[in-house]
Amino acid sequence: MSSKQLLQLAIPLIKAHGFSREALARSVLYLPKPHDQPLSDAAVNSLFGTGDDARRTLIIGWLDHAREEMRTAATTGGAPASLREVLAQRLKVNEPVLSLLPEAFALLASPTYGLPPLDPMPGLKHVSRIADDACYIVGDTSVGPAWFRRRAAVAAAYGAAELHQLTSPKTAYNFLDDVLNLTQKVDSSVGEVELFGNYIWRSWAGIIRSSGVLP
Repeated sequence: MSSKQLLQLAIPLIKAHGFSREALARSVLYLPKPHDQPLSDAAVNSLFGTGDDARRTLIIGWLDHAREEMRTAATTGGAPASLREVLAQRLKVNEPVLSLLPEAFALLASPTYGLPPLDPMPGLKHVSRIADDACYIVGDTSVGPAWFRRRAAVAAAYGAAELHQLTSPKTAYNFLDDVLNLTQKVDSSVGEVELFGNYIWRSWAGIIRSSGVLP
């Protein structure tokens, strides 16, 4: 029994139990040879981290799992997927746990110790990894500075669409179409991509604060 195995077993429990220590504790009930009782609090601490660090471990595990689902769906079947199809698939993975994501993002953005009150790095890593995977799937051949600009633009586009999804799920896919069209315009300019990225971060922080998790 490894922490990685238990983390994978906890992911399907998120919909019912949230990104919680309880979901991690109950993972042992779904082993091939199930335990009679959930993990103790001390065992969760030992395997996944103390306090909210265990929840962060689960959130990051789910984000990795969601990207894997995106890759699998986009590379299975017939014709190669378009960038829009790849990013839409990633948005679709959010749907079963959509109501839980503002709090999850807030926790990731909250430093364990000290300042700043909001840490942008987890959010930037999240959208950057999705952009990198998506560009690889669609066979992007950019090199040099264009490689970085393309991924920054795709990351900003996905980030904007995901933010929109949190507040208006029914129009998220139409919004993705619109923002990808905008991406084509900002892709060639580092300065415009940076401005777009700053907009994404400010919007993300606003949604986190509006969730009531952070002041």
